[in-house]
This record gives sequence, C-alpha cells and structure tokens, in this order.
Amino acid sequence: MGYSRAGFDVVGVDIEPQPHFPFEFHQADAFEYLEGHWREFDAIHTSPPCQRFSRTRAMRRQYAEEHYQDVLTPMRLALTPLTIPWLIENVPGAPGPWDIRLCGTMFGLRGSKSPVHRHRLFQASFQLELPPFACSHVERAMNVYTSGSARNGTEREFCDAMGVTWGNVEEGMNAIPPAYTEYLGKQLLAACAVSK
Repeated sequence: MGYSRAGFDVVGVDIEPQPHFPFEFHQADAFEYLEGHWREFDAIHTSPPCQRFSRTRAMRRQYAEEHYQDVLTPMRLALTPLTIPWLIENVPGAPGPWDIRLCGTMFGLRGSKSPVHRHRLFQASFQLELPPFACSHVERAMNVYTSGSARNGTEREFCDAMGVTWGNVEEGMNAIPPAYTEYLGKQLLAACAVSK
C-alpha cells in the first residue's frame, strides 16, 4: 500500500493465495517469478518469510531452524545481480547486512492505547537515506503495540494502528506498515529514475 501511495503500480507475488491483496496479484513461486519476469518491472521489493529468524521464536530456535527454511539468504543472492533497484525486508534477528531499521514510532503510528512498536530491517541495492527521526520508545516497554506477548490491545487493533486495514488479522500481522514502504518508495522512485 505504501508503494502505491508513493506512486508505483504494485504487483504482488506469493506462493500462497492472498485474497485480500489490494492490487494485481500472481500466485507463484517468488524465485521462479523473479527469474522469469524481473525485466518487466522498474523495481522489486521482497519480504522473505521471517519465521526462522523472528524473536517470537527465540525460545524455540531449534524448532524454527528445523521447520522453517531460510528463504532470506537465497533471495538476497537472487536479487544481487539484477540491474533494477531492489529492497529486501525482514525482522530483527535476521542475518544482514541491513541498511536501516524502521519503527512505527518514527511515523507517529498509534492505536487508541499506545504507539506501534514494530521494527523492520531493510537493505537496498541503492543508498537509502537514514530517517531524520528516531524510535521514541523504550526498547522493552510493555505498554506499546508490538508483535509479541507485550501487545496492548487486540490483533485487529494492532493491524489498524499499523495502517493495514484491507486484510484479515493474519494478513495484517504479516504486513509491513504502509508508512514504511511509502517512505522507502519515494527513495525507490528516485533510484528508478537514476537507473534508466
């Protein structure tokens, strides 16, 4: 949604059906689609599954490593040789390198009870500008909207506070707040202009 607000025509690809995705969607293997279609696009953003690296799995790291494949590393390798701008996203705990970390408090995202504390990491094929604003919360605060057990409010309230209002709760809990991708999308548009 944020990339659309920044000016892109968005096309989504996922191996799983995404019935509430608000833009053009193709159900396909991301690696195969990337290989066959990347030249049709001006830019690529990818968010490989994060379950293997998520801090919510920290207590069950062995389970995560046994049951969730590392898709991040091969996706990063697939993106690296491309001649169009790209971004890749994942969660704290995922192996880098990462260029920036964004948080809901940087964008004023807030529910009725508390701010959105949701860190996401981004790496780009071009120079990302660091945000002029910083997180405005205590790292371990218990009274903020977050993606773990410290959440204050329902999951639906959390999704709405992130700005993810078009999908169901499961889809919303896996989404990137549109404020993040709108911020990055403006930089991505500039990178697209340079690459042409």
